[in-house]
Amino acid sequence: MNVNLVKSAVHCCASFLFYLLTSSLAFSSAADETDPLALLIETLSTVEDSSVQASLLKGMLSGVEGRRNVDRPKGWDKLYERLSSSENAAVRERSLALSQIFGDQSAVAKALASLTDTSIEAGRRRATLSSLLNQQNQDASNLLVSLIDEPAMTLDAIRGYATVENEDAASILLSRYGKFNSQQRRAAIETLAARKVYATELLKALESGKVSKSEIPAQVAHALSDMLGESFIKAFGNVRTVAEDRTALIQKYKKLCSPEAIAAGNAVRGRVIFQKTCAACHMLYGEGGKVGPDLTGSNRANLDYILLNSVDPSYDVPGAYKTVTVLTTDGRVVNGVLEEEDSTRVILKTAEEPRVVIAKEDIEQRRVSDKSIMPEGQLDQIETQDVINLIKYLRTTEQVELAK
Repeated sequence: MNVNLVKSAVHCCASFLFYLLTSSLAFSSAADETDPLALLIETLSTVEDSSVQASLLKGMLSGVEGRRNVDRPKGWDKLYERLSSSENAAVRERSLALSQIFGDQSAVAKALASLTDTSIEAGRRRATLSSLLNQQNQDASNLLVSLIDEPAMTLDAIRGYATVENEDAASILLSRYGKFNSQQRRAAIETLAARKVYATELLKALESGKVSKSEIPAQVAHALSDMLGESFIKAFGNVRTVAEDRTALIQKYKKLCSPEAIAAGNAVRGRVIFQKTCAACHMLYGEGGKVGPDLTGSNRANLDYILLNSVDPSYDVPGAYKTVTVLTTDGRVVNGVLEEEDSTRVILKTAEEPRVVIAKEDIEQRRVSDKSIMPEGQLDQIETQDVINLIKYLRTTEQVELAK
């Protein structure tokens, strides 16, 4: 990478620098003579425009995302002293985030203090929390117990326990479970299924009736079955593989969803069911997740198409949607589809989070399944009339109103 080229480009197009930086960090090796971070720091030192500074810092953060123990680049301390007093809030926040990643303990302490400062906008605190947890900061994990009771931070705090193991996580989540709303309960279940030490406590809650079977999503049930084996199946029941019964099941649901039944169905109610069961992974009419395919342009008018992909989603899975399971060295299990990979990190899209970045140095085991990330048996967990309502909604040609 040529220094003069970078310096010239920065004043013309900051987005071009994003590309240069992320490409350099992704594909450079220890043998490279040029440190792309040092090069960008040299460039930043010549830039006075705060908006360009903010753009370059954003690119730097993107380039080091998911990495830990990154050596502090030459020239950073002097540059940080200048950037940290910028009038531009984005410049201050992004330079602070980089200093955390570079191991500056004063920056880490400042970030930790900001987590409990309720005068700071919640979005900024959530970003800081994510950055600290991704650095495996145990102090940040210990603050989750107080953050979980703040409505603006609750969901992030629940999910934070999955990122960093905490011996109190299961008791904290389960003691508050009854007060959580439906979205928070689902996040708690997903978090408790992310680590075996948590999952054993979730199993006890399932056996005692504190958590009901109906509250465990199908994909989480499959993950828990793999993790806990017979003990989970005994409490939950069989997590059924439907491939052998595919034809019979499709006929069952095809008979249920007769033209007369669909005509009498409620698409508005179907939208509610879609949001509960499908929207975490699929987008429809511009709303929903991006783990699975966007359903808006799919062959939704065809009942056979809908039923085949609902009953047996693993029947014909494109490579991009096969399940990737990663076990980290500290015991976290992440199931998702591969979004991106380079020499230092793997990025997965999951039903719980749209982007999970895992450093390759933290991966103990990784496997790719022929199974779809979408679990089998989804329709079996829905009431009969709601299956009809869901199918009616899926076959609509334009968005319907929200249920009141």
